[in-house]
Amino acid sequence: MYPELVRIGSFPVHTYGVLLALAFLTALVVAARLAAQDGLARDRIYDLGLWMLLAALLGSKALMLLTEPSYRAEPRQLLSLDFLRSGGVFYGGFLAAVATGYALVRRYGLPWWPTADAFAPGIALGQAIGRQGCFAAGCCWGKPTVLPWGVQFTELGHEVTGVPLGIHLHPTQLYESFAAFAVFLFLIWLHRRKSFNGQVIATYAMFYGVMRFTIEFFRDDPRGDIWGLTTLTHLSTSQMISLLVGISGLIIFIIRRRAAIQQTPLKVASTTPDAARAR
Repeated sequence: MYPELVRIGSFPVHTYGVLLALAFLTALVVAARLAAQDGLARDRIYDLGLWMLLAALLGSKALMLLTEPSYRAEPRQLLSLDFLRSGGVFYGGFLAAVATGYALVRRYGLPWWPTADAFAPGIALGQAIGRQGCFAAGCCWGKPTVLPWGVQFTELGHEVTGVPLGIHLHPTQLYESFAAFAVFLFLIWLHRRKSFNGQVIATYAMFYGVMRFTIEFFRDDPRGDIWGLTTLTHLSTSQMISLLVGISGLIIFIIRRRAAIQQTPLKVASTTPDAARAR
């Protein structure tokens, strides 16, 4: 609701940008602390996280370019202030960051699954903070609603993002923010109790896939259509990616769990007479 945090002279400091930076920083700090608990090198996690951050920024812009026909029709808009200050599409950033992390973990001497588990809670917390920035800016808005928690955005928000005025909308930004924070708390709990490596990141993928797929039904901002798939399936681009992410998380969970069970040494039963009598 407050797109501009402060204004320094004629230069506006956007709330979204500040919260997005805070989200990245917080996610990286959480990942480094959890990794240190698992015996991983904290400095390596910070180095890896910075490369993943850069990949996330580029990936989010790349998917935005694919989903927004206006940018493809007018390539000059890629240098516009609106494009540069936009956050892009989350899934593009997430997938690019995962790919970059996977490519670099060996270079930094880090094991993939424990590293991914350490990053998962931080990603969820970063989303919770970042979506507060979306709410402040007015982007990613929801459909009209008569529910008591429907929100109206300000004229400044309309100027920045084009959010409709004079009508109550689903606060989909807050839906995702609160849900992501709940996922973060659960993943922190799970990280301390996980029974196999890969369990935390797989659980995050399943939870977020379901969460995002559901919230998309309440969103009403223009989100583009890649290769006409949205028209064909009646699902948004993010919903289709959510299905892939959620199913991938489930598959990883099953495979990693089975591998952990197979690697667990069987307890050899005692064959002493006393043990036999006890049985």
